[in-house]
Amino acid sequence: MCKEIPVFFSTDDNYVPYLDVAINSLITNASKEYKYRIIVLNTGLCPENMAKVKLNECPWASIEFIDISGKIEGISSYFKNVYHFSIVTYYRLFIASLFPQYDKIVYLDCDLVVQGDISELYETDLGNNILGAVSDQFVCNTPEFREYAEKAIGVDPDTYFNAGVLVISLEQFRKNGIEKQFIKLITEYDFDLLDPDQAYLNYLCFGKTFRLPDGWNKSPTGLPCEGNKNIVHYNLYKKPWQYDDVIDGEYFWHYAERSPFYEQILETKAAFNDAEKAERQAAASEILEHAKVIVASNNTFSKRIGR
Repeated sequence: MCKEIPVFFSTDDNYVPYLDVAINSLITNASKEYKYRIIVLNTGLCPENMAKVKLNECPWASIEFIDISGKIEGISSYFKNVYHFSIVTYYRLFIASLFPQYDKIVYLDCDLVVQGDISELYETDLGNNILGAVSDQFVCNTPEFREYAEKAIGVDPDTYFNAGVLVISLEQFRKNGIEKQFIKLITEYDFDLLDPDQAYLNYLCFGKTFRLPDGWNKSPTGLPCEGNKNIVHYNLYKKPWQYDDVIDGEYFWHYAERSPFYEQILETKAAFNDAEKAERQAAASEILEHAKVIVASNNTFSKRIGR
């Protein structure tokens, strides 16, 4: 019997087309020596959309949609939609308790393509660490974000990780009580944050994160890549389904052309107008100024909790 590798995503209907592209790329490049159980966390999706995504299923990969509405009832009101971050990003924090049968999983955002073999990422030896993750290139190379990571969140900016690609030891996640601590923090403190769930994970898992080569979560920047571009993650404000000049955008379109959502994606791109582009650009500038405001405030992890 093939070894099972659980891979998690989370989405709403707005991002299902890009989820489909991500899943297609993952399955296309995955070693057939394993069985992949792809689980999509959600709080209600259009049946037609789910049916289209399930067309990716094959002998070595299954796809399931798990509605977690009941799990987050009572706490979802604390989740914040900030900038380009959707509240679905919080769902990853509940995987450990929702799936007690697993000790280790891979979590992926929807706005990426997998160029390498996901089984190699899964097999990463995390030791006693809670997570395996890639240091966020944007944070590491942007002064305003470096200061935000260090002075507001209270972590080393060079180790501040992007939470869009994670290998998670659910065993250590449970042992360290991460979900319980997260719920306590989000319900007792109203922190002003730029990257909501990512900030909580960086704070709670500080010193317990295994650093992965950035080829496993390559941002669309001109910065060098460590090894192969195994995962290209369009985590900045420019998305290939909106802009023509996104670095490494060709990888997205290679898989998008195979998707039953292809025409819809093209329509979305054609409809993305100058006013929306200007709004995105303004938000990109605003987030840098917002970082300074947060650092100067007294409502931060560092000042209210410390280490």
